[in-house]
Amino acid sequence: MKYRPTDAELLDAVAELLEGPVLAAVPGGLGHQVRVAANLCRILQRQQEVEPAALERERHSLLAVLGGDPDGAPAPPARSVQPAPGIGELPAVVPRSVQPAPGIGELPAVAELRAELDRRLRARDPSLDRRAVWAALVATARDDLATAKPGYDAWEQG
Repeated sequence: MKYRPTDAELLDAVAELLEGPVLAAVPGGLGHQVRVAANLCRILQRQQEVEPAALERERHSLLAVLGGDPDGAPAPPARSVQPAPGIGELPAVVPRSVQPAPGIGELPAVAELRAELDRRLRARDPSLDRRAVWAALVATARDDLATAKPGYDAWEQG
């Protein structure tokens, strides 16, 4: 059982303290650093509030792109695809360390799905639907922006 105050409430309290009395009490040059610290608290607060749902959406879209059943079954192993010339030389992308959203159980973790998509993109797997991959990546980028910089997630696609 999680007791109050929650992590998000604690971060909100620290951010308010930094933005209020602390910022008013520090000299001008230090004020920028205090504002940065308060902004980091706000980002962490938003992560606490929205990240579980965002990770679940990302897991669902990655499973759909990779050919898995988003409602239960893990994605099947990808068929063997030879990388395009020079692609095998690229360094692997290290996926962000994340845990699956609560209640996902034995389904593949988002980090594993990201790694599989990365591997298949580098191998130029022809079975991937490029439009579906693009839509999944844009949706994930929007969720990330909603956490890090609210308002920037509402850009217009051209």
